[in-house]
Formats: sequence, structure tokens, C-alpha cells
Amino acid sequence: TDEIMQQEIRPLVAVDIIEQLHRQFAILSGGRGKDGAPIITFPEFAGFSDIPDEDFLNVVTYLTSIPSLEAASIGFIIIIDRRRDKWSAVKASLTRIAGAFPGNLQLVFVLRPSRFIQRAIADIGIKLYRDDFKMKVPIIMLNSVSDLHGYIDKSQLTRELGGTLEYGHSQWIHHRTAIENFAMTVKTTAQMLQTFGTDLAETELPNDVQCTEELLSAHTDHHSKLKDELKLAVKQGATLLTCIREPVTRSANSKLSPDELENVATVERLLAQLDETEKAFDQFWTKHHLKLEQCLQLRHFEHDFREVKLTLDNLMEAQAGFADIGDSVTRVEHLLREQKHLEEKGQEPLEKAQSLALHGEQLIQNNHYAVDSIRPKCVELRRICDDFTNETKKKYDILGKSLELHKQLDKASQWCEAGIYLLASQAVDKCQSQEGAETALVEIEKFLVTAKEHQLSNPKEFYNQFDMILTPEIKANAQRIVQKLEDVQEMFDKRQVSLKKLAAKQTRPVQPVAPHPESSPKRASPKITRPAAVDHKTPYCGLLKEATEMGAEAWKAERKTEGKTKTSLKKLDHSRSHIINELIETERVYVEELQSIIEGYASEMDNPNLLHLIPSALQNKKEILFGNLPEIYEFHNRHVGTGGCSVIFLKEIENCIENPELLARCFLKRKEDLQIYEKYCQNKPRSEALWRQCGDSTFFQECQRKLDHKLSLDAYLLKPVQRITKYQLLLKEMLKCSKNSEGTAELEEALATVLDIIKSVNDSMHQIAITGYEGDVSELGKLLMQGSFNVWTDHKKGHNKVKDLARFKPMQRHLFLYTKMLLFCKKREENTDGHEKTASYSFKNSLKMSTVGITENVKGDNKKFEIWYNGREEVYIIQASSVELKNTWISEIRKVLTGQLEACR
Repeated sequence: TDEIMQQEIRPLVAVDIIEQLHRQFAILSGGRGKDGAPIITFPEFAGFSDIPDEDFLNVVTYLTSIPSLEAASIGFIIIIDRRRDKWSAVKASLTRIAGAFPGNLQLVFVLRPSRFIQRAIADIGIKLYRDDFKMKVPIIMLNSVSDLHGYIDKSQLTRELGGTLEYGHSQWIHHRTAIENFAMTVKTTAQMLQTFGTDLAETELPNDVQCTEELLSAHTDHHSKLKDELKLAVKQGATLLTCIREPVTRSANSKLSPDELENVATVERLLAQLDETEKAFDQFWTKHHLKLEQCLQLRHFEHDFREVKLTLDNLMEAQAGFADIGDSVTRVEHLLREQKHLEEKGQEPLEKAQSLALHGEQLIQNNHYAVDSIRPKCVELRRICDDFTNETKKKYDILGKSLELHKQLDKASQWCEAGIYLLASQAVDKCQSQEGAETALVEIEKFLVTAKEHQLSNPKEFYNQFDMILTPEIKANAQRIVQKLEDVQEMFDKRQVSLKKLAAKQTRPVQPVAPHPESSPKRASPKITRPAAVDHKTPYCGLLKEATEMGAEAWKAERKTEGKTKTSLKKLDHSRSHIINELIETERVYVEELQSIIEGYASEMDNPNLLHLIPSALQNKKEILFGNLPEIYEFHNRHVGTGGCSVIFLKEIENCIENPELLARCFLKRKEDLQIYEKYCQNKPRSEALWRQCGDSTFFQECQRKLDHKLSLDAYLLKPVQRITKYQLLLKEMLKCSKNSEGTAELEEALATVLDIIKSVNDSMHQIAITGYEGDVSELGKLLMQGSFNVWTDHKKGHNKVKDLARFKPMQRHLFLYTKMLLFCKKREENTDGHEKTASYSFKNSLKMSTVGITENVKGDNKKFEIWYNGREEVYIIQASSVELKNTWISEIRKVLTGQLEACR
């Protein structure tokens, strides 16, 4: 039904009846009557009566629909040309027109048949049948076109009717078809634009970048196609307008007929309609396109915001994870580096965030439709950037304060250790004389002047200064160091009292005992900053001697002092943890330094590119220069232990963080493995002699430059000597904090083990300096003791005068006690190339331990004892520097003699 109604409603167009129009049985020439009435002509058409009624009606209806409403309302003039036809044709024409003409009629002109008979019949017939035609308008019968000219001007008639009006039926059909097609194109284009506009208005904006880009692209493409359609339609209308005006353009005398003028007006009206439609569409598209572009900008902004926000959140989360303020200088410096790395890492996201916020503000300034969505995001970005910047500054302030705090604590701790080292390095035998005691007092007084440098003299002021970062752990550590300062000060006070007494006695000086071989490097590693390990003027033997002597006077004084310190169990636990951490941190640095020496120096000696820089004196002497340093590195980093199982000493120590009581076991398990240090120290004099010879070579300078080391190689070669002494200091600290707790016995045993290793190393350093002995000292058994004594000899077979003289004047002898032999040597010191004095021991005499006897007490002096040989044929009276030293030697000799007796049994 809808289709039928649409067909009824839709007006006829030329293309619908193109065949009927081409038959030309009725035309609309464009002429007008005097009053402007349109003229429809029915030219002579032989088969007029055979035309189907529908075709006739369609053509007539179409022709009457072409003139304007104004012209059609006047009424149509019909001219029926039947000059060559019969009356019957005239009658049929009038009857059909009267019954089917759809428009208003004004006049009907009939050109009657020209033949006489037919004309007469026509005159009679019109009179008889006029009423049958039922026409309300006059029917004028004309004999010729001349009569017609009396009613209608020639200019409005075609040439067939004697007029001058130019008319081409084919051209007329072409124009009508073109005009109607153009009108349809305009209508279709307007409908497409309207539909597209409706679709645009109803389109929901996507929520992501990709969909928005696709939508914008699709709408832009559709818009471009419609614009192309508009351009084609305008071009079509312009071409049609040119065609209609073509006669006027061709001849200035030509004039367009009223119908042609109406055609021009129709086309111009359609073109104007197109122009208005295009303008309206362009205006709407501009708004819609702007909204789509702003939507795309918003989606890009939101996408970038989400990415930047995620990055900033991760950055803030990482920054929030930096809650640690460090518990040592190394840790704080590491945290500062990490904070710096985080700051550098955050620089790019922060710049992106600031740039994105600026972009958002520009969108707001450009009147973006989503201001309420963009502005809060810009505010959020700037807030996060400010928070990160402020928090970073706050972190730097806190870590800077923490670094200052720990540097002061380390400085104070180093001062304590340097003080302990000073006390330990003052050998008792040197202080027996007035001069020695006074020298020691001056050293102590000079050292005490440096006490102000540690800046902890006022604990209350110190706590107030660092109150913001004083965690319970740091506060406990600070209290421990403060207590340590007090303990060391008390040790100095006691030593000063003792030395003042000795200085007042003016006792006879005793020959020094401690050996003083090679000098140490002028510089030390920048990574290990404790004075006890980096005394620039202390020989490596002196460092080992400090450890053994600390086992005597200084260590005893410290043990006595510790009993006076009352600390809670919680503080002790924290102190133990702090010591473990210090041990682990310094162990890691130590392993790194060993690795840098091996990779940066030892391995480079095999580098073909550097061979030309190696001096000839150094060629093939890598083992002399570095000793068994690679073996020490392997032990600490990746070592196969004596049990055959793979162990890492550093890892074992790190496992003690949670269980400090396991620390002692690490040293007890590695007792035999730690003997490698003895081998290293034995080679040290040869290494230093080689270094003095080649240390200034370009090869070492180039290696140092590549490693970016501030110190030369000799400073790093001293590290193993410093490290073995460091262990006993840390174990003593650990034992001090573990008194009367679980694992104390193991700690004491571990400390004894390390002290024993140091003693063995120290003894071996003296042993390698023995000269003049013709045998092999390695065949004498284990070296048990060594030391300097005053010795008198008594030979029964000698002259009495010689005996008396021998008893009067003692000899200075350095004794070496082996399991099989007792060697008597004379200590000699020589300067070497401007360096410090190097000790050597010239062999003088020896006693087989299987033939000696011992007398513990000698009348008149409790520091003396006798060793006799071959049934007292030779007697050696030996005076020690102290009763304790004497008793130690007697005990060790008795163990050897008892062992030999049991072996004989």
C-alpha cells in the first residue's frame, strides 16, 4: 500500500514517459497567449485516435505540470492542428481533450481540415456536437494559421503554425530530463547531507584513542565524499544552466521563451538551494569535526595521563620504599646513590607530567568542551610532581643528616680504635726506661688532643642535633660508641698513671723486642677508613704485633673496663647486630678490592697490549709481587674448603645476620683455611722489595688509571695484613657484647684461634729474617715462640774470669723455640734505600730440645729462668721483660719436653 501511495504521490517526470513524449502528439512549445496563458499544441498526428488513454493522460498531465502555478492558473490555450485530417479526427481530438484534460482551459483553437468537403463537414459537425464535447470554454474553428495569428502573436507560435518561435522537441526533452535529474540530484544530496548530519548528531563519542581516530577518519572520509557529490551537483547545474542559455549566448538577437526562462529560474533556484545546503552542512561539519578533534585530543590526553600517572605512582611507591636512613656511612652513601638514581630515573616522567599538564591547560584555553575533566587531571599531575620533588628534597636532607651522623660516629669509633691501637703499640719493654715512658706519655697527650675532632664530647647536644633521625638502633649504636669513648678514655687514664710512675722510677732501659721490618705504603685504601687498619706509618709486622699485644695489656684493660659497663640485653643484641653488619660490609669491600687487584693488575701483566710497559725487573715475577693473593680471594669469594665441599666465606658471614651466635663457628670451621695468610705475610718483604724497585713504572700508572683508584697498588697489597688483624678486633667487640650469653665460649675460642693465627703469622715473619743458619729451619718442627731476651751464659769448662764476665754483662738475643730446636740469634737493623730499618736475625747458637733441661726460678729475679744443656755443661740464664712472658715461655718449653718424654715412652 505504501509503495502504491508513493507511486501516486510522486509526480510524473520526463523519464517516466520518455517514449510517449518522443511520439510528439502533444507539445509545450513555450509560447504564451496575450494574457500569458501557456499554449499546448496538438500537432497533426496520424495515429492520434490509437494512442492509449493512459499515454494520452500521462503526457497531457505532465505538460500541464511544467508551467509555473501562476501561469497555469490563467488557463491553458490548446491549439489542435488537423488541417490535413478529417472531421472524425477533429471530433476524436476534442472528445479526448474534453474528457481527460487535467488543467484549466481558456481557449481551444482548431485548425479545421483544409479540404473543402471535410471543412464543410467540420463546420456542420461542430455545430451539432458542440454540446457533446462538454467544454466550458469556447472552441474557435480556424480556417488557416493566418486566422490564428489574429488571436496569438507569431512570436509565440512555432514555425509549423506560421510563427517565429524556435522549438526543437528533442532538445526540449533533453532539457526537461536534465532539469528533473538535477532536481532529483539536489534532493538526493540534501537528503544524504541531512541523514549524515543526523548520524553525526546521534553518534556517541568513543572512550579510547583508536576508536576515536577510526570514527574521525570514517566521518572525514564520508564528509569528503559528500563534498565531492556537492561539487558534482553544482557542476551539473552550472552546465545545465549554460545549455539552457545557449541560444541567447549564441545570438544576441535571440530571446528565451517564458518556459525557458522558467527553466533557468528553476535551475538557479536549485543551485541556490544547493549552496544554502552546503553552507549549512559546512557549518555543522565544522562544529562536529572540531568536537571530534577535541574528543581525540581528550582521549590522547587521558591515555597519556594514565601512562604518566602509572609511572609517577610507581615512582612515588619506589620513593616511599626508601624508608631506610642507613646504619653506616657505606649504607647511607649507597642509599644516596640509589636516591640519586631514582631522581634521575624520575626526571623524564616528571618532565612528561609537566608537559602534559601544560598541554592540558592549552586545551582549556582553546575552549575544549571537556574542561571539567581536563582541569582536575592537570592539578593532579602538578601535585604529584611537587610531592615527588618535595619528598626527594626531604630524603636528601634526612640522608645528608644521617651521613653526617654516621661520619661523626665512625670518626669517634676510629678515634677509639686508633687509641686502642696506640696503647697496644706501646710495647711494655720500651716503657721500662724513663725516656721510653716519657715518650709514650707525649704520644698519649698528643693523641688526646685530637679527642675534640670526634665531636661527641657533649652527648646531649649531639642527640638534639640528630633527634629527627635517631632511631632506636642508631641511638643504641651512638650510646655504644659514647660508652666506648668513656672506656678508651679510662684506658688512657690508667696508662698515663702507670707511665708516670715508670717515668719517675728512672729504671734501666731494656732492649726493644718487637721487629720492625719493611715500611708500609704511604697511602691506604679509601674504602677502609678505620685507623687501626690504615695507619700510614705502621709496618705490617707492627699491625700483627698490635693484635698479639692487645691480647696482653690493652685487651686486659678493656676486659676489666667492660665489667663496669651496664647495658640492657636489647642494647647488647643491637650492638652485636651492628658488629655483624660492619663485618659483612667491610668483608664485601675487602673482596671487591681483592678482585680489583687481581683483575686490574695481576691479570693485566699477561695482557699482550701492555707487555711493553712492564719493566724487565718485573718480568715473570707476578707470584713474587702478589704472593698467594689469588688464593686468598678464592677463599673469601669462591672457595673449596678443607672438607672438599664448596663454601664461600663471605656467604657464611652474611648468614650470621639473623643468628650472630653462629659467627664464631665460621672462624672455627675455617681455622686451617685461614693459614693462607701466613704464606702471604711471609712473601710480603719480597713483594715490597720488588715494589720499591718497580713501583714507579708506567705499567702500574696505566692500571691505576683504568681502575680509577686513588691509591697505588702497594696500598692495596697491604689489605690482607690489615684484614687478618681486623678480624680479631671485631671478634673482641663481639665478645664484649655477648658476655654471659649463648655462644660466649665459642666466641672466645674463635678469638683465640684468630690470635693464634696472627701470632703464627707474626712468628713466621721473624723466622724468615733468620740468617747464617746452615740447616733448613723447616726441619726444626713448628715454630712455637719467638722473642727478645737478655741472656747470660755459663760454661763449666771455661776460664773463671770469662765466667765472671759472662755473668756480669748480658747479651741481647732473639730466641726461636721450635719443637726440635732452640735457636739463639742476634738482632740486627739496617737501613734500606732510605726506608725504615729492616730487622734480621744472625744465627749464633742452637740447643737440641731433646738434650735440654729447665730451671724455673733463679734467685734474686723472678723474671729469670735457666736452660741447661748436656748435664749443665752449658747454662743459659734468660731474663724476660715480664713475669707473664717468662711463665708463658716456661709453660711452652715444658710442653715440648713432656711431649718428647711421652714419645720416648
